[in-house]
Amino acid sequence: MKTFTALSAILISHACAQNGVLDLTTLANYANQPVPAYITKDNTPNNNAITDEGATLGRVLFYDKRLSRNNTISCSSCHQQENAFGDAATVSTGVAGTTGRHSMRLVNSRFSTEVRFFWDERATSLENQTTRPIQDHVEMGFSGTNGDPAFAALVTKLSAIEEYRVLFYLMFGDAMITEARVQLALSQFVRSIQSFDSKYDVGRATTADNQNFTNLTAAENAGKTLFLNPPPQGGAGCAGCHRSPEFDIDPNSRNNGVTTGFSGTDLTNTRSPSLRDLVKTNGATNGGMMHDASFATLDQVIAHYNAIPADNTNLDPRLRRPGGLQNLNLTVTQQSNIAAFLRTLSGNSIYTDPKWSSPFNAQNELSLIVLPASSMTFQPLGNGTAEVTNRGVAALSYKLESSTDLTNWTQVTTLTADQTGFLRHAVPMNIQSKCFYRFSYTPPSL
Repeated sequence: MKTFTALSAILISHACAQNGVLDLTTLANYANQPVPAYITKDNTPNNNAITDEGATLGRVLFYDKRLSRNNTISCSSCHQQENAFGDAATVSTGVAGTTGRHSMRLVNSRFSTEVRFFWDERATSLENQTTRPIQDHVEMGFSGTNGDPAFAALVTKLSAIEEYRVLFYLMFGDAMITEARVQLALSQFVRSIQSFDSKYDVGRATTADNQNFTNLTAAENAGKTLFLNPPPQGGAGCAGCHRSPEFDIDPNSRNNGVTTGFSGTDLTNTRSPSLRDLVKTNGATNGGMMHDASFATLDQVIAHYNAIPADNTNLDPRLRRPGGLQNLNLTVTQQSNIAAFLRTLSGNSIYTDPKWSSPFNAQNELSLIVLPASSMTFQPLGNGTAEVTNRGVAALSYKLESSTDLTNWTQVTTLTADQTGFLRHAVPMNIQSKCFYRFSYTPPSL
């Protein structure tokens, strides 16, 4: 009886170490994450729905320091998972110094009707936003100005890296790298970052916002009522701009009364991230609040809105009152209750879920598994042949090779993994001699 020996191949782009290994044969679930039925806002464009393949590529790009001019800064340098994808620093550090504003948290960026991004809304979409930091002289340094290389140089740089040829092929069906494709992948990953496992969500799953949640304390329920109701009804009116249950920003919102900037007066800040995960579940902050990180605590934020300190030409009209500026006259207890409610908007998984973590190891190395070890099987078909089967990556093409001595290999055929990721081929069963088979993979060239 013939002996079959199976050999599988792994594409090793860099030295393999603990972590730093991304298994493309078992992609994380980005495309079909559960979203509560009461969450209805979604700014995903029709031409860029989240896919497992696209978000996986986006994750690698998001954490790769090679997207900066000197290989020191990645998107994750300023948007850190441990801070709900915000920054604990007042201003983030780029390749050429400190940036111009505090980095905005990215949690739940998808779940909003606001499609413009950055504090001043200068990006017309999340796709447009994703490559702006890469092309900023201070942030990541592919600006094409001030002696910087242009974005085209980054395309050349990435095109020479094996794992990117594989990952772009996986998402797009060919290995071509362009700025538009980088934008599509990065925005898919950012939109996949979601947080719906908070104390608020537990209550909201069974109870309408205008009723007390049985899992909230009396102070938290009182704070919820103050947050949701407008001032004429005894509330603080917070939900007029920060709309539940997504707690996204109303696209028509204007300046919030904070006018300071790192280079003088700044009235252009009209955007806000979701209020979810303003703080961690233990109460620790995810960095300073407001565009200039000028407030360190929720209490300071609420005190600001309780009595708007000064007018400006771009102040949101909802912060004005007949004859002057908003002064809600909230008691200390009422302000404390609102803070207590805001803390119920914090979840847990956003800080720990590995699908949003760095795929690189501590040395910034990454290996891609395109054929898992010991995954090849043989099944006799009863007609003098056997089917060789191997787990691979859907839509990638592989070579099936044979050998009698494990040294010299002959290509039998080329196969493309089916949509379930499997490779299957019938081979002859020769009882007279031993034969070895293996699947191998070579990254596509541009």
